Amino acid sequence: MRQLALSDEILLSIEKPARYIGNEVNSVKKDPSKVDIRFAMCFPDVYEIGMSHMGMSILYDMFNRRDDIYCERAFSPWVDLDRIMRKEKIPLFALESQEPLKYFDFLGITLQYEMCYTNVLQLLDLSQIPLLAKDRTEEHPFVIGGGPCATNPEPLADFFDLFYIGEGETVYFELMEVYKEHKKSGGLRVEFLEKAAEIPGIYVPAFYDVTYDEKGFITSFVKNNPHAKDSIQRQMVVDVSNTYYPKAPVVPYIKVTQDRVVLEIQRGCIRGCRFCQAGMIYRPNRERNVEMLKEYARTMLKNTGHEEISLSSLSSSDYDDLKELVYFLIDEFGSKNVNISLPSLRIDAFALDVMKKVQDIRKSSLTFAPEAGSQRLRNVINKGLSEEQILKGASDAFNGGWTKVKLYFMLGLPTETEEDIKGIAWLSDKIARKYYEIPKEDRTGRCQITASSSFFVPKPFTPFQWAPMNTKKEFLDKAKIVNQEMKSQLNSKSLRYNWHEADLTVLEGFLARGDRKAGRVLLEVYKNGALYDSWSEHFHNEIWMNAFESTGVDLDFYTFRERDLDEVLPWDFIDIEVTKKFLQLEWERAKAEKETPHCKEKCSGCGAFSYQGGVCLESKN
Repeated sequence: MRQLALSDEILLSIEKPARYIGNEVNSVKKDPSKVDIRFAMCFPDVYEIGMSHMGMSILYDMFNRRDDIYCERAFSPWVDLDRIMRKEKIPLFALESQEPLKYFDFLGITLQYEMCYTNVLQLLDLSQIPLLAKDRTEEHPFVIGGGPCATNPEPLADFFDLFYIGEGETVYFELMEVYKEHKKSGGLRVEFLEKAAEIPGIYVPAFYDVTYDEKGFITSFVKNNPHAKDSIQRQMVVDVSNTYYPKAPVVPYIKVTQDRVVLEIQRGCIRGCRFCQAGMIYRPNRERNVEMLKEYARTMLKNTGHEEISLSSLSSSDYDDLKELVYFLIDEFGSKNVNISLPSLRIDAFALDVMKKVQDIRKSSLTFAPEAGSQRLRNVINKGLSEEQILKGASDAFNGGWTKVKLYFMLGLPTETEEDIKGIAWLSDKIARKYYEIPKEDRTGRCQITASSSFFVPKPFTPFQWAPMNTKKEFLDKAKIVNQEMKSQLNSKSLRYNWHEADLTVLEGFLARGDRKAGRVLLEVYKNGALYDSWSEHFHNEIWMNAFESTGVDLDFYTFRERDLDEVLPWDFIDIEVTKKFLQLEWERAKAEKETPHCKEKCSGCGAFSYQGGVCLESKN
């Protein structure tokens, strides 16, 4: 029996020791001495969050299908264990073998959310690996980053040896083959990075130099190594029905955020919401074959023992075979007490019919995401949802027996006016009125409308990447306007309102559009104790504000100003197929309050032409 990295005494002294012991159902066991490559798949957040991430599960399964690769998992230790590991100098370890990550060949760190960046440094620090890539030697693993935040890798450029840009199922094995040859020949660290830099989708930050003018604007981004590419092409899976997907995902011992079987029904989105990064970087829309999904549903439920299955997608209602798949799941598993979760549905007659069959309506609530309070602003963001559709959906839901509705909005969107802001309260009240139109004797209790506001963050590779962002004060002032307006509505007793943390949002915006100078701030805040910034109880804004002052990095410059269309952006060297020209056109259409049809209505010429089939039928010729 293998020796655990943590003693019984330590495990008994910390919260949720099951986060660190491994041995879960379907976890992979291999003999490390019989593989060529050891890959640590790392998630910079606590176990319960990381184990709910489908991308990590896909890559874990994909790597471990090969006999020559052993992929193991590691997560950010919670703050209690973090303190013990630092005090006792215990190196961070992998769950499967309990062996230190510093002896692995690769640390693959998934980048899902900007406010987890201090946890990225924690993973490196606790692994006893130098934080800065330039300080690593031949003895250290290669640190590679991937995930949606890697579409602007520059704030983390100094800490990573390389980045994988795009979907992981495409060229990772090519990279591993190059590494096997490198390891066999005993080459130098830089020689492997040079070979890796020639592979599509692989970005080696050390092979590029950035220059700035006296105002802080980027003047050039140029290669300093002949093996580096002029631009990095985003990698994309063409046939999502015939690629890697886990039939036996790992089943945690403890309850995690997504404690269910997750079935990804499609990748990408046809909608084109202008604030949505995922909708742009995962273009074009690619659907999985419905028969493949039925088979996977049976197999995954059997192999995990889960009692719930969730259909994952950016917009599930747009999946062509949704009715067939959902009714199959109801017929096949409904009698076996398997719950069916359907996120990202548009509330229409079909959705309500399905929800009646799979939910206990006395306990559930329905979710609408209008995003903006007024139709004008929904046109600006290209939401493709009218007030009439929202109110009809709510009316149908109330008549169907639902009494609770959750509404999701954003504050701080481009061109926003006070009328748009108050519109959040007005729309919430209009929805409540639909409930009280039902005769009193037919109602099932008091209705509850809960409206929530997040604060808008401009993201790279969206039409709003040039947009200014609100300050903390502006965000909070707008939230107060909504809150006051809610209290003045006719149905105020049925309305609740809450909002996100403004200071956290401002920092997310800084890191989302930052360049390499942002890394200075990140290193400074980490050294001064910042960790788990995405968790409210552990976030300390003053550490960040002090870091901006001590490093001389101007928060306002990176966050609150509007970018010029001809400005060099830190991520311009990455090609996601969607063209900058298209994004600029969409930015202009937003300011003109013009909607753009979704992909199934009309091709808008976004540039995602390399995919032949599905929705996107255009050609580069």
